[in-house]
Amino acid sequence: MQTSQKHHTAAGLHMLYPQPHCSPQFQMIDNNNNNGSSKESFFTLESSGPLPSYDSPSVSITSARTPFSPHSCISDPHPSPENVYGSPLSAASSYVYDEAGIKSKIRELEDSLLSGDPKVEEYSGFSPAAGKSWNWDELLALTPQLDLKEVLMEGARAVSDGDFATACGFIDVLEQMVSVSGTPVQRLGAYMAEGLRARLEGSGGNIYRALKCNEPTGRELMSYMGVLYEICPYWKFAYTASNAAILEATAGDSKIHVIDFQIAQGSQYMFLIHELAKRPGGAPLLRVTGVDDSQSRYARGGGLGLVGEKLAKMAESCGVPFEFHDAVMSGCKVHREHLGVEPGFAVVVNFPYVLHHMPDESVSVENHRDRLLHLIKSLGPPRLVTLVEQESNTNTSPFLSRFAETLDYYTAMFESIDAARPRDDRQRISAEQQCVARDIVNMIACEERERVERHEVLGKWRVRMMMAGFVGWPVSRSAAFAASEMLKGYDKNYKLGGSEGALYLFWKRRPMATCSAWKPNPNQIV
Repeated sequence: MQTSQKHHTAAGLHMLYPQPHCSPQFQMIDNNNNNGSSKESFFTLESSGPLPSYDSPSVSITSARTPFSPHSCISDPHPSPENVYGSPLSAASSYVYDEAGIKSKIRELEDSLLSGDPKVEEYSGFSPAAGKSWNWDELLALTPQLDLKEVLMEGARAVSDGDFATACGFIDVLEQMVSVSGTPVQRLGAYMAEGLRARLEGSGGNIYRALKCNEPTGRELMSYMGVLYEICPYWKFAYTASNAAILEATAGDSKIHVIDFQIAQGSQYMFLIHELAKRPGGAPLLRVTGVDDSQSRYARGGGLGLVGEKLAKMAESCGVPFEFHDAVMSGCKVHREHLGVEPGFAVVVNFPYVLHHMPDESVSVENHRDRLLHLIKSLGPPRLVTLVEQESNTNTSPFLSRFAETLDYYTAMFESIDAARPRDDRQRISAEQQCVARDIVNMIACEERERVERHEVLGKWRVRMMMAGFVGWPVSRSAAFAASEMLKGYDKNYKLGGSEGALYLFWKRRPMATCSAWKPNPNQIV
């Protein structure tokens, strides 16, 4: 994610996860209610037992079951009492790995998510009278009465159909309806309209030209990123939940090596160092390997050495033995020798909003998305892998479905930003323009290798993780509690939910992000 996020109704949850056999059941955690009660009769942290399961599209791979069994979730051989994936496998059961079969299930899951796409069907469309063409002057005069989302979808439909004259007409109408300082949907509409125009002009690859704005300085970009970090909990959710999982998985280890594929400014490890310093009996040795990304490097005004120096000073002040190793390259170029892995360390791999940037099998034969997962499986193997991603389905969706999904998801994100800053706040406008709008334009205007924003829902990430030889490790209640405490500083419409061992962050009833944890499957050789 560079920084991006969506709104939903109760019906919308069914839309995102079509499932004729299972009714969705999230455990919702009310971060603004200290007594554990819930007006909507959701489960709370105080509820006994493990997090209940939400049957999103998933795959069960055992010798005795057919994948996509409608009444079961993933069968997880992990013997944890908090197992929420269904009954643990017996010791006698065998684990059958069928890569071709799993890949077919990714396609099957994609078909399930897009079949009769309700986000597209939600906008029934409007059309001129029979035999008539659009009267753009009349339509422009009616803009105060028009539904902005309907107009956006009609413009996208025209683009999808190759009707460029109609698409340009709708873009002209949209320009009279949108504003970067307006309501959430007006602000989002401004960037989605620019995305449509950039797609028509073939300028999607040049995000700044498409947005009609100048590239900020590194210091300005850092400031904008900081604004979003403070007013939205999306990154703090990732850091808090992942750190809690890492601390729990390495509780008895004296040497810990965390490999982070998007370390950015290193903020996550400031918090982790503080927690390790509190460990009874003394802090362990912490080694951090950071993989760089071009945007963070530009914002900080230098290489990963700056991050290492900052973390080393923090660790010294807290009495935590510390080592830093940098991998100055994009994740697509990382190989084992770049990660500084040594014997004797408990290795943890962290993917915070970054794996969706790796091109998969639909983009290139190298398929770096799955290559990286197989690479990290070979590291020792790792003690734990933490994965945080936006809960959105834009990777292989056809254009119109992808446009509708982007409209749905980012409506919620802009609503959540709206709750934190006034609409005419210049910092907010600049932060949205420089850190969010580029993602939106990229998803709408670009294709093939130029489209780097390729999100997948957790059900599809689960299949990829299993293909690479991992099994889910339920995110603990302590991680949920830590994230819940963090959310108390934000708008009450942010909520947490538990589903199939993963932790979900919601805006209202729309799932925005997920944190899941994974361990190597000892019974699977890949």
